[in-house]
Amino acid sequence: MTLTIRPYTQADWPAIMAIHDAARPVELRYAHLDDAFVPLKIAAEREDLFDDTLLVAEDPRQVVGFVAFTADELGWLYVAPTQFNRGIGSALVTAALEAAPTITDVEVLSGNQPARHLYERHGFQLAQTVSGHMPGNE
Repeated sequence: MTLTIRPYTQADWPAIMAIHDAARPVELRYAHLDDAFVPLKIAAEREDLFDDTLLVAEDPRQVVGFVAFTADELGWLYVAPTQFNRGIGSALVTAALEAAPTITDVEVLSGNQPARHLYERHGFQLAQTVSGHMPGNE
């Protein structure tokens, strides 16, 4: 599979909404937080998605994933569920770390072992476990 990582454009909005809204419930299910789902159309504004740097992963036919990050935090990483386990998440993490080598923080929901293993393969380590408020769900 040929994969291109490139900057987000406004034309990508429908694709990243669809990706998030399909993948986020999978993530929440790992943590038994199914009721915490908020569509990207709402979450993007609540959580200031567009204040971050956004990159998308595109195969020859369509956008298949995206990552958003700041200088110190990798805050969003979503891959279309039909594209899981194909290296897309890893490619997006690599691109984010190349663009912002000062990234030190990433949050993973409890129970999301696939995400935790992905980040650990890229050198991240568990620093703390917290519970309570989920940003964007107030």
